[in-house]
Formats: sequence, structure tokens, C-alpha cells
Amino acid sequence: MIADRWPSRTLRIGPASFHLRSPFRRVIDDVNALYRDYPSATADGIYDYAVSAVPSSPLRRWIKPNLRLECDFEPFDTLPLPVDLGMLGLEMGMNLQMAVGYRRHVVVHAASSAQGGKAALLIGDSGAGKSTLSALLAYREGWRHLGDEFALLDLHAPLLHPFPRPISLKNASIGAMEACAPADRFGPVLEGTVKGTIRHLLPPAAAIDAMQTPAEIALVIAPHFRENAAPAWRPMTRTETYVRLAASSTNQALMGEAGFEAVWRCLAHAPAFDIMYGSSDDALDLFETLWRKVTE
Repeated sequence: MIADRWPSRTLRIGPASFHLRSPFRRVIDDVNALYRDYPSATADGIYDYAVSAVPSSPLRRWIKPNLRLECDFEPFDTLPLPVDLGMLGLEMGMNLQMAVGYRRHVVVHAASSAQGGKAALLIGDSGAGKSTLSALLAYREGWRHLGDEFALLDLHAPLLHPFPRPISLKNASIGAMEACAPADRFGPVLEGTVKGTIRHLLPPAAAIDAMQTPAEIALVIAPHFRENAAPAWRPMTRTETYVRLAASSTNQALMGEAGFEAVWRCLAHAPAFDIMYGSSDDALDLFETLWRKVTE
């Protein structure tokens, strides 16, 4: 089959657009189901990044099928994925394009949510709890989901630009969100990944509809989940927060002075707090206490 005739999907997420394709029909069917609420890239079909999930060898299309990624910025030293995880592979490819190739905003590995025209930025290492907290806020009345995997900082103003991808829930956080989000917003359960069990959660349709509307940053939170921990918080200095944000950014250093000024401007505009909690309820209580503290 000619590659141009492979099943494909072109879509737009916030300011970026992607062309996804694969000879494995089920992979694109999974993508279409998960991204059903997202618009096509543009009317003329122009897109920013191409990501393909292709057989790791000609025989692997038919015999014990597995796949690898072909993209503008390709991963190295990665093992082939089974076709069952093909959609996850395309998600990884999209992440890589944004992390390595995107230059229109400062890209930070973070989650973000907004209420009205003001936004909270959630930073931290993988497993810290930022995805779970952002998912809880996404389905809390009055909040708008801006993004889970990446936050996009404006280069000229203290604004966060939405990048509302489906939220990647892992292991115990899946059950926590199944109890409070509609069943039809969940993607398939993906087992056997390097991070355990993963299930994607679509943000509310209203968040996708508003993904061209930025929000003014008002708060930075560094969440830390620790089982049975008593809820606690402490303010972070501007320098400490900058170090954390810079370490979490994939392109700030590459953008030179403009990248530095964008992050420093953000921190001059928004106070930052480190929070510790042992349950989702404690996390929400802490978050809302600090949100009121800085916005009222």
C-alpha cells in the first residue's frame, strides 16, 4: 500500500497542528475515537508536524505486528511497540515534536487550569500528581482545562496558552477519575506500558472549544502526593521556582533571552507554593485555599 493512502488524521490542538498516519487501521481508529472533539488542522490541510506509526520491518506488518515512529523529530534507541499501543506511540511522537521542535512559546512539562481569565500552573516531576490534580479540576464546576502534558508560556505577556490534550492518567489515578468523570470521556485501557496502566481522559468539550483563548497566570503550584501525608504547603521563592520551571522546560534555554524573560515575567506575576497531600480531597482543599489567597 502506498504511504499516501494510509489511514490518517489531521488535527489541531491549541496553536499546533499534527498529521497522524499509519497502515494499521485500528491505530487511526483509536486516534479518531480519542480525538473526536478536536478540529482538523486547517481548511487547506497544512500542518506543523507529521507523525507516522509504521511497521518496524516489512514482515512486522503481517507477522506479530509491531510498529515504530517516523516523525520530523524522531526518537532514538526506542523499542518497537505492539499495535495495541499504537495510539500511545503516536501520542509519544506528538509530545516529542512539541518538546524538541516547537518555538512559538516556552514549553514547560506541566499541567494548567483556568478559572475565568486567570490560570494556575502545576509543575513537578512525573508521578508528582499534577495530572491527577489537573484532571480533578477539569471536571470541577467553574474550571477550564488548559493542558496536562505541556504548558505554553507567552513570550510577551504573563499568559498561558491552552494545549488541551487528552489527560494521561496512570495506575491508581484512573480509578480516582472514573468515579467523577463521565464514562464516555475515557479512552481504552492501555496495559503493559513502561509506566504501568494508562488511560486517557478527554477534557470537557468546552475546554476544547476554548483552546484558542489564553489565560493570565495567577498561581504556580508544585504538588507532591505522598500516601497518608498530612496536608501542608509552603511558599517558594522566585529563584527556586525559576530553577524548577527552567528544568521542566524543553526549549527555554534554546530561546535565549526571550525564553528567560518569559519565565521570569511569569514568576513576577504569580506567587508559587509547594504543597504536600495524601489524598485527592486534601489536594483540592489546599489548591482552592491558595487560589482564593491569591485571587480574592
